[in-house]
Amino acid sequence: MELRQLRYFIEVAKREHVSEAAEALHVAQSAISRQISNLEAELGVELFTREGRNVKLTPIGRHFFPHVVTALKAIDYAKQQIDEYLDPERGTIKIGFPTSLASHTLPTVISAFKQEYPNVSFHLRQGSYRFLIDAVKSREIDLAFLGPIPTDDNDIKGEILFNESFAALLPTNHPLSNKRSIDLNELRNESFVLFPEGFILRKIAIDACKQAGFTPHISSEGEDLDAIKGLVSAGIGVTLLPESTFYETMPRFTVKIPIQIPHVKRNVGIIISKNRELAPSEKVFYQFAKDFFSVLERYQ
Repeated sequence: MELRQLRYFIEVAKREHVSEAAEALHVAQSAISRQISNLEAELGVELFTREGRNVKLTPIGRHFFPHVVTALKAIDYAKQQIDEYLDPERGTIKIGFPTSLASHTLPTVISAFKQEYPNVSFHLRQGSYRFLIDAVKSREIDLAFLGPIPTDDNDIKGEILFNESFAALLPTNHPLSNKRSIDLNELRNESFVLFPEGFILRKIAIDACKQAGFTPHISSEGEDLDAIKGLVSAGIGVTLLPESTFYETMPRFTVKIPIQIPHVKRNVGIIISKNRELAPSEKVFYQFAKDFFSVLERYQ
């Protein structure tokens, strides 16, 4: 069984089409067909069945697939470890992040890191709260910035980097827009613009409103910060967002008002898997991020 055969198998399984897999891998279609046949012969089973021009995994093929994916990830990780032990200040770090940290927090720490370690490169992946946790556990990404840090997952190790408050974002023509601070209960009759179901910022906002004694009326939803801020700017409703999302990105026709009661906040940190050791470049970045935000916290 050869690595080449396993890589061909995965690509064909994903695309369900031999010619498309061949194009993606930049090899001849006949080469892929031959290697798949050799793999099936060695295993003594059929991994694919033909359905017109497409191919589908057989039941045993579907069982085989996740094990091959896991094995190749382990091999790729082992090779990465060797390369980086030879030169720990090189390598590629796969980092995940949510939309709420995309405009300020992540660029700030990566820019500072690149000044000291210019030869380390990054592969960045934006995703939802649940996706980032699962991607760290499955090795799709090496580490992720997240807020808040999960406390109920035994496979994840989290390091809190800083804490931040939430503020209300209101249209400038709102009756409360001139106040220096508000109690959240003052927004009980407002329409809210929030992230869709499943986003952690939506849950934090709803939980805060319930703590203030009401369930918010959600009139509109947006899947990114620009959409939500734009809807508030247009007078569609109000929203609650963490302070870090306002740095240098305050939209026109809106005003940010601190929330006095209750104190709505979250922690923001970095998560890694408990089930694998970080590669050298990942260790360097992980420690750098902790030190970087520790200095910022002391300065503030």
